[in-house]
Amino acid sequence: MTGFPLTWLYAPGDRPPVVAKALAAGADVVVIDLEDAVAPDRKAYARSATAELLRDPQPVPVHVRVNALSGPWARADLAAIAPAPGLSGLRLPKVSSPSDVVRVARRAVSARGGPLPLYALLETALGIEHAHAVAAAHPSLRGIALGEADLRADLGVRDDAGLDWSRSRVVVAARAAGLAPPAQSVHPDIRDLDELRASCAHGRALGFLGRAAIHPRQLPVIERAYLPTEEEIERAETIVKAAATAQGAQALPDGTFIDTAAVLAARRTLSLTTRA
Repeated sequence: MTGFPLTWLYAPGDRPPVVAKALAAGADVVVIDLEDAVAPDRKAYARSATAELLRDPQPVPVHVRVNALSGPWARADLAAIAPAPGLSGLRLPKVSSPSDVVRVARRAVSARGGPLPLYALLETALGIEHAHAVAAAHPSLRGIALGEADLRADLGVRDDAGLDWSRSRVVVAARAAGLAPPAQSVHPDIRDLDELRASCAHGRALGFLGRAAIHPRQLPVIERAYLPTEEEIERAETIVKAAATAQGAQALPDGTFIDTAAVLAARRTLSLTTRA
């Protein structure tokens, strides 16, 4: 796997056997969830089980989604999880302002003594309004993404198209802050893979890169949707080859006009073909 993770598989922190299966499922990143997937009376157990697991290195990068920063469990989550040697990043739910990120960045120190990579989830109208400020809040922040279930409820959105403005806002904010393109939020129906495939195609068209999943069967669909097709690879190779032989704007043999922007997009496409 290159520096472009495409699949982020969630697993509930209070179910260690499910976490073990997730670690072997082939996801680029496994996200152990201490928040929405765990009932209040299981929070302490989920935290301790996750801290125990992450005492050792893991076969894939492991992130932990801690509980809401304004709630009663986040402080204990950060104290127990942040120093764990097997932790690769923290996912922060319901971030609404840059100060949320800064507070965690100041407290969260990795087992190696350096800053922990942080990822902010924007799940409210206020979070969307502050998207760029959050994205640029601190050097430790490596990415932003939407939490669409909570955002849908907060906005009162009735259909999927009602989230497209927020999706584009997050894509633009990440790019403006110099972050990687955000991954799509989870698709809640684990049985309807055709709808997942169509939704991924829509997300890719909006500028997302990869997607979070809640079941291993979703992983190959997401990866295939976000990897370039043979036709796209051939087209990108043609553009890059043409740019190497002549400087400036030019027309391809089929009459298509290309410029610097087209070359950059082609190189971005080819960079995804190096995944191993």
